Amino acid sequence: MKEYDLVIGLEIHAEIDTKTKAFCFCKNEFGALPNTQVCPICLGLPGTLPILNKKAVEKCIIAGLVFGCDINEETIFERKNYFYPDLSKSYQISQFQKPICKNGGIKLKNGKFVRFNRIHLEEDAGKLIHKDDCDETLIDFNRGGVPLIEMVTEPDLSNSNEVIEFLTNLRRILLYSGVSKCIMQEGGLRFDINLSVKEKNTDNLGVRVEMKNLNSFKAVKKAIEYETNRQIKEIESGNQIIQETRAWNDEDEITYGIREKENVNDYRYFPDPDIVPIKISKHDIESIKKNIPETYFDRIIRYKRLGLSDYEIDTLTDEKFIADYFDEVLKYSSNYKEIANWMMTEILRITKEMPNTDIAKLISPESLAYIIDLIITKQLTRNNAKILFEQIINTGKEVKNLIKELDLIGDVNKKDIVDLMGHLINENPNIVKSYKDNPEDIINYCIGRIVKSTNGKAKIEYIMPLIKEILKSKIN
Repeated sequence: MKEYDLVIGLEIHAEIDTKTKAFCFCKNEFGALPNTQVCPICLGLPGTLPILNKKAVEKCIIAGLVFGCDINEETIFERKNYFYPDLSKSYQISQFQKPICKNGGIKLKNGKFVRFNRIHLEEDAGKLIHKDDCDETLIDFNRGGVPLIEMVTEPDLSNSNEVIEFLTNLRRILLYSGVSKCIMQEGGLRFDINLSVKEKNTDNLGVRVEMKNLNSFKAVKKAIEYETNRQIKEIESGNQIIQETRAWNDEDEITYGIREKENVNDYRYFPDPDIVPIKISKHDIESIKKNIPETYFDRIIRYKRLGLSDYEIDTLTDEKFIADYFDEVLKYSSNYKEIANWMMTEILRITKEMPNTDIAKLISPESLAYIIDLIITKQLTRNNAKILFEQIINTGKEVKNLIKELDLIGDVNKKDIVDLMGHLINENPNIVKSYKDNPEDIINYCIGRIVKSTNGKAKIEYIMPLIKEILKSKIN
């Protein structure tokens, strides 16, 4: 059995987070009624002229800077010509000869540096909607003209695990830099995979096959695995691999051919006569660089200095809004370990149960910090803290008012414990007899009853020795 290597390159499209589209003033927002965010410019009607969105150019430059790219001092826009129903102009305004960004890349944990060939700015196409109940296809042009960055890698990746690690880091870097929201379920981040199979230890590259428009990491991993097996079976059966574009069927988990793969010449690129060349000075680059937010990697370094573990850091930084909320809580409490624990348990649970909800509106960072400090100073048991947390989420009431209302904090003295144990033993005299044979279970039983009787105010570490003392005295 022959052994094979994979050669994988990626083309990643990320919608840029701007208020308006790339070449007109239509809103760049997801979820509007079909064909309500369009105008003569983005539809390409005769006599219209594109107006370049400066903010989109700046955010493309930011992407280049955070990925370590070289920024071209002059960039041009070109027309990429092809006919497809969702492309209203029959060409796409894109970049080929002089993209905004060249080179750069991302380093993986295994030391491999995955290189970018280019990062350029272009406009998105509309969206085709295939109706299941008939043979009709509808078109929504709202997405047409939305600014995209296309990030093209060199074929440096060798397996699906490397691809997922690369894409995970890429998504986080874009999020933290403010370039894109990267909402995959809305089409805000999409992946094309160029994959070929070659015999191990040979320089003869296989035929490249492209898989288009994957929009989840799960789909990317499964598509790579399926296509690898498909190509190997074809090769070992003596068949030729066809250079083609294939689509991914998420339900059946297979790829299928949709058309022969185009070559660059098929697109007939030429400079767009309606958009002048763009000059980008060193002063422009330095000015943009100063306004880049804290990067993903800078955030990791800061969290390591706090003493958080790699697992805690990876969990907290996976979504920027979680890391931002964590930072807000840190402004009110220095108990970062306990805050991280609550973020990874209670806060992440709530965000999964209630997606697209602003967690700060459910419980303010100051309120969470207050709860955590009460736990650390042993004024509030963990069980009562969770009760308090749920009540805040469900009622929206202020934390200090709820503490009083629920009577969660108060002093439980020795006399209270002696009285409660007296009542407990009077109700169940067998407790004392059973203690001789099974002390651990009886102590735990008494602790549970007393904690419940005091609404959680009795601290286990305080009442345990008292319970032991009382039970021993009854035996003697």
